[in-house]
Amino acid sequence: MVRKLYARAMFAWETALTTRDTNRIVRPVEWGFEWLEDFARPRGLMPDPASARDPADVRANENALLAISDAALRDRESFYGYSRPTDFRLEDRHPLLFPTNVRPETLRRDARLRAAAEAGHAKTAPFLRFTSPVRTPYPENDLVNARWYPARPERQAGKPKQAIVVMPQWNADAFSHNALCALFNRFGISALRLSKPYHDIRRPVELERSDYAVSSNLGRTISACRQAVVDIRCCLDWLEDQGYEQFGVLGTSLGSCYAFIAAAMDPRLQVCAFNHASMAFGDVVWTGQSTRHIRAALEPVMTQDQLRQIWASISPVSFMDRFTATTPRKALVVHATYDLTFLAGYSRGVLDNFRRYGVDFESRVLPCGHYTTGETPYKFMDGWFLGSFVYRAFKALATQGKRPASQPERELIAR
Repeated sequence: MVRKLYARAMFAWETALTTRDTNRIVRPVEWGFEWLEDFARPRGLMPDPASARDPADVRANENALLAISDAALRDRESFYGYSRPTDFRLEDRHPLLFPTNVRPETLRRDARLRAAAEAGHAKTAPFLRFTSPVRTPYPENDLVNARWYPARPERQAGKPKQAIVVMPQWNADAFSHNALCALFNRFGISALRLSKPYHDIRRPVELERSDYAVSSNLGRTISACRQAVVDIRCCLDWLEDQGYEQFGVLGTSLGSCYAFIAAAMDPRLQVCAFNHASMAFGDVVWTGQSTRHIRAALEPVMTQDQLRQIWASISPVSFMDRFTATTPRKALVVHATYDLTFLAGYSRGVLDNFRRYGVDFESRVLPCGHYTTGETPYKFMDGWFLGSFVYRAFKALATQGKRPASQPERELIAR
């Protein structure tokens, strides 16, 4: 009885949190072939212009996008490959919030931060900037942004230099997960808090929310994932230039999807923390409370099964073999019992696959939901799960020293 009452209360709280923002927009379905043209055209996969212009020609457009997605999976090295950026630089800036909701308390906080920055009363912080190898029509999005949290030298002494790339959730503001980065510094681990495509300072001016990262524009959603994965790998290149030797990645929600694919494609990532995880990108969007507006657009055009297939090239399930094949890893999967965004059954599918593939992983379960993870007391439980795992995993990694990459891994990194 108590358990049922607790579940009912948690679902009600979760629903309230997912419905409090009023600026979610139901956008029209777009196939978005132009976002994948650099990959599709050389392979003869761009659709006939007439059908591509006609959104009513569902079957032709669906088949064309499925062909591109299938090709991306067959040639994952090319699709998620990149040319190393040549313009890495650190900038000192005043940290700003870049909120994605219009709640009065959030807007007041944003105004206070901006006023303090303009008056020179706020401290500056270092940010890594570089041009993303994956280009979009938005210059602000293509200038990658990662707040840099270097660990103090005395905390790094006596072990290999270690660093972690941190990717917060969808629609995170620019302060999300900063406390985790500061915590990792106390462990002697440096951190890059990476802004995902279309998030905070990378968000196009016409948007209130980070809608272009996940939307009913199917090709653009694939492109955003591709860009995020490549940006993570570029961050590792910069970290190597700074003398770092051992690397990890932490992703929450959408960030966990990006982090998983990046780890699957890059053997340098040996410590992996997935905070809310699922197997198929399309299943989460179709069934999740926070993406109801996207399903509302897509449902007249396609089914859940069709969406799952179209977005297979950005789904962790498609990279499970690759994740387990390149190098031993330590992984953490956190999921929530009452999650209405990443349904618990989908998260358990990740655990089942990790067991089947023999992944060295830990599982932690939160007695809350997706959005309530950010509320007291659950945010402290989640922080403990993440922080203690990262500490232990990097400590174990340090005792092993730097593992030389195998020849296949060296070739993969070079790509």
